[in-house]
Amino acid sequence: MRYEHELGLLCDTLKRCRVPAAVVLPFEPIDRVIDFTLRDMLSASLAEKPTIQNYLGTIAPCTMYRYTDEMHLCYIYLRLSGAADSSLLFVGPFLSEPLSARQLLELGERVGAPPKMQKSFENFYANIPVLREGASVFVLLDTFCEHIWGSPSFAISNVNSKDGIQAPSIRASAASDGFDETLLHIKTMELRYKFENELMRAVSLGQLHKEKLMLESFSDEMFEKRVSDPLRNAKNYSVIMNTLLRKAAEQGGVHPVYIDKLSSEFAHRIEHMSELTQNTPLMREMFCSYCKLVRKHAIRNFSQMIQKTILLIESDLSTNLSLSMLAKQQSVSPSYLSTLFKKETGKTVSEYIREKRIQYAASLLGSTHLQVQTVALHCGIMDVQYFSKLFKKQMGVTPKEYRENIRAQR
Repeated sequence: MRYEHELGLLCDTLKRCRVPAAVVLPFEPIDRVIDFTLRDMLSASLAEKPTIQNYLGTIAPCTMYRYTDEMHLCYIYLRLSGAADSSLLFVGPFLSEPLSARQLLELGERVGAPPKMQKSFENFYANIPVLREGASVFVLLDTFCEHIWGSPSFAISNVNSKDGIQAPSIRASAASDGFDETLLHIKTMELRYKFENELMRAVSLGQLHKEKLMLESFSDEMFEKRVSDPLRNAKNYSVIMNTLLRKAAEQGGVHPVYIDKLSSEFAHRIEHMSELTQNTPLMREMFCSYCKLVRKHAIRNFSQMIQKTILLIESDLSTNLSLSMLAKQQSVSPSYLSTLFKKETGKTVSEYIREKRIQYAASLLGSTHLQVQTVALHCGIMDVQYFSKLFKKQMGVTPKEYRENIRAQR
């Protein structure tokens, strides 16, 4: 197939946004791409699913179709150019906007869903990704179409279940008899766990660049509704995510001594949230902060001895950090530790200590009003003039100039 690499990139991007994407053939069953979960649960689906071609009708070339079914689930499909077998690209389901509790109640009434189904109804929609108009994945999709069709202009056809595509009607009498809440609960649970596992993997690898892709479709509607208070629900889910991301950072090679401080800070902020709207930004910040922690402190690729040496250095930069002391702590010779440290980190022990002390000094200068000599002492350097010399060599400016620059930027 032509454009195989471009198609692979597009599908991978969509899947990382939790949006299903599949390349299918016209003669395959329609339930290969359209989600019939709710209709099946309502005993309203077709006993034998038609083919994609029979269900959707003619699919014109160089045309992007945007289809919204009667359950408010959205799909995008198009014919792939240059495919000898008339392959189609199908994207979805997704929501164009999150559905409120009121909208879900009204939708349930319209399709004849029994009241006992409402909670499962809400859980199902909470795990459908939301892609608002203008989302970056649409830009990527448009660019892909321009590329495969060789034109900056192509047709877009908006269709729904009332425009020639007839979804199976849902009858209230059938709904109350055939609904299987367990099956729907399993499906929604799998979707949520998949999203959580993807987040954990991204954090464990320090993949900060995936923040937008991973969280673009994230919304407050995803929280499992375990209690009646929406804010308490959000707090409960955030506590769970804080725990999961903390474990992910540990899997990424970060020592608990670093994780605990960040985890405690987020736990405090979660409990002090006063509005539901604060939760999604906090979740995004949690993801980014744990990724940064992995990128900064991951030491999983070092031997146990070097890991311990690094922890000894970074746990208290104000103390005596001579090579002989660090070697004595681990019952090895200074020369052996020095050779191994340089081999694994690419730096000598003294170079590593000096860099960490200056980094810590920069943090103190930018976030406190401590005098320069006090900052030097906190960094384990007794001579303030020597400290200033080291600082300027690494940072390009004196400690005083650095602090002035930081304040001028605020």
